[in-house]
Amino acid sequence: MNNLELGIIGNGTIAALIDEAGEIGWLCLPRLDGEPVFNSLVGGGGKFGVELAGLSGAHHIYRRNTAILETTLEAEDGSAVLITDFAPRFTDRGRMFRPASVVRRITPLRGMPRIRLKVSGETGRGKGQMLSRRGVSHISFLDDASGFRLTTDAPVAYVAQETEFVLDRDTTFILGPDEPLSDTPANLASDWLARTQEHWQDWSRRLATPPEWQAAVIRAAITLKLCVYEETGGIVAALTTSIPEHAGSSRNWDYRFCWLRDAYFTVTALNRLSAMGTLERYLAFLRNIVAHTKGGHIQPVYGIALEEQLTEDIPGYLPGYRGMGPVRFGNQAAEHVQHDVYGHVVLGAAQAFLDERLLTKAGPIEFEHFEAVGRRAYEVYQMPDAGIWEYRGREAVHTSSAIMCWAACDRLARVASALGLNDRAVHWSDCATEMRSVILEKAWNAERDAFTGAFGGAALDASVLLMAEIGFIDPMDPRFRSTVDRIDEELRVGNHVFRYRAPDDFGTPETAFTACTFWHIDALARTGQLDKARAMFEAVLAQRTRLGLLSEDVDPQTGELWGNFPQTYSMVGIINAASRLSCDWDAIV
Repeated sequence: MNNLELGIIGNGTIAALIDEAGEIGWLCLPRLDGEPVFNSLVGGGGKFGVELAGLSGAHHIYRRNTAILETTLEAEDGSAVLITDFAPRFTDRGRMFRPASVVRRITPLRGMPRIRLKVSGETGRGKGQMLSRRGVSHISFLDDASGFRLTTDAPVAYVAQETEFVLDRDTTFILGPDEPLSDTPANLASDWLARTQEHWQDWSRRLATPPEWQAAVIRAAITLKLCVYEETGGIVAALTTSIPEHAGSSRNWDYRFCWLRDAYFTVTALNRLSAMGTLERYLAFLRNIVAHTKGGHIQPVYGIALEEQLTEDIPGYLPGYRGMGPVRFGNQAAEHVQHDVYGHVVLGAAQAFLDERLLTKAGPIEFEHFEAVGRRAYEVYQMPDAGIWEYRGREAVHTSSAIMCWAACDRLARVASALGLNDRAVHWSDCATEMRSVILEKAWNAERDAFTGAFGGAALDASVLLMAEIGFIDPMDPRFRSTVDRIDEELRVGNHVFRYRAPDDFGTPETAFTACTFWHIDALARTGQLDKARAMFEAVLAQRTRLGLLSEDVDPQTGELWGNFPQTYSMVGIINAASRLSCDWDAIV
C-alpha cells in the first residue's frame, strides 16, 4: 500500500486532501497557498474526521471523470456510511462559480452506523487552534485571514462536542466563508453536486485523449486542473508542503507556488489534450511577469498572485509528515538564479502567437516584450546558475539551463517568422545557431560518451534528456543515443530514474525523481526503443495510488511514494508518455 493514499478535491480556488478513512487532513484557505487550517497531514491538529464505531474497512474512489470523491467506511457489525466530498465548480450566470468552499455529505448505507465527527481548525502555521463559536445551524471557526464557517443539518451539539451518534439520515456540511447560506445545506449541496458533476464530465469529454491509457490520462488531466489557481492563472507545483523526498531526509520543501518551469510543462500537457483554457489564463500570468521584469532577472518561482517574496520559514509548531520535519513555509528558490527560466517563459508563450483556437492571439506588440526575455537568455546562457535542481551550495554552467536559453531564441525565431518579421527571425535564428554550437561543444564529454549535467563536467544528469523533447537535437543523433544509454546504465534503478547520483547539499539522493523516469521513457521512444519505453511506462503506472495519483519521488526498492503531492511534473509525465506511446484511434476503431 502506498503511504500517500490521498484523494484530491478542488475547484481552482482551493483544494483539499482526504485519506482513505475520510479525514480531510490538508486544506488551505482562502486559496491554494493559504493558511493550512486542516493540517493533520503534517502532524497538526486541524482536520475534519469522520470516525465510524467498529471501523473494519475503508476505501475511496472518484466518480467517473470528475473531482468528486466517494469514501466508504464499513464497520464490524455490517453497518456502513458513504462520504461524498467535492468543491463546487460550475458555470453560473456566465462565469465560473468556484468559491473557497468544500461540501461533505455523509449517507448511511447499511445498518445503524455510529459516527463521531471531529472538526478543528488551526492557525498561525500550526501554532494553535482557531477559536470556535456556535450558531443555530453552524459553527464559525474564527481567524481574521482564514476563518471559515461549517454549516450543517446535523445536530450542531453533536459536532461541537464530538458526540458519537447514530447516523439515520443523510447529513450535509458546507465549509466556506463565515457567511449565511442562501438555502438549506441539503438543497445547496444537491444542486451544487449535480452541476459540479456535469461540469467535470463535460470538461473530461472534451479532452483529446489517446486511445490507450485513457482513464490514467483523464485522471492526470483533472489533477493538473486542480493545481491551477484560476483567479490569476498561476499553477502550483504541488498542493502540499514538506512531505520529504525520502524518510528523514530533511529535503522538505513548500511547493504551493508557481515555478515557471513546472507550469510550462503543465500547460503543454493540457494543450496536448486540447484543454486550452489553462494556457490562456497562464499567458496572462506570464505577461505580467514579462512586463514587470522588462528584460531583467526573472525569478524561477513566484507566488500564485505574482508575489516575489517567498521567504522560507520554519515556524517549528508542526512535527511534520509522519514526524519527519521540518515543515517549511515559503521557498528560498525565489532568490535563486536559474537561467532555464527564460526558455520556459518563451516556450510557455510561443503557442499564443500561433494557435488560431485562442480567443485572443498574441501579436507584434507582445512579441517585443518577449524579445527582451530572449536577449536576457542570450546574455546568460554560458553563466553559472543554481540549475534545474536548485542546488543551494554551488553553481555551475548547467546544460539544462543552456539548452532552455537556446529554446528561448529558437522559438522567438519561429514566432517572428510566423508574424512576418523577417529581420527579427534571422536575428534570433542566428543567435540560436551560435548558442547550439557552443552548447554541443561544451556539454559533450567524449570520455563519458555523453552530454553531462554541466559544461566541462563528468557527472550525468537526467535533465539533459530534455534536449530531444525541445528540439535541440535529433533524437537519433549518435551523441544523444549514447547519452540515453549512459543514463540508462547509471541513473536508472529498476524502472525508475534518478536526477543524478552524486552527493548534493543534503547528501546522496535515495529516491528516484518520477519526472526523470518519464523523460527517460520519452527519450527511449524517440530513439526507437518502444518496447522498453512501454514496459517502463506500465511499471510507473503501477506505482500510482489506487486513485491514479503520483507524488514527486519513489523509493525504487520499496515502491513507496515520497515528496509533495500530487506532483504536477509526475502527472504531466503520464499524459506525455501516453500520448507518445499510444496507438492511433484508427488502429482500434
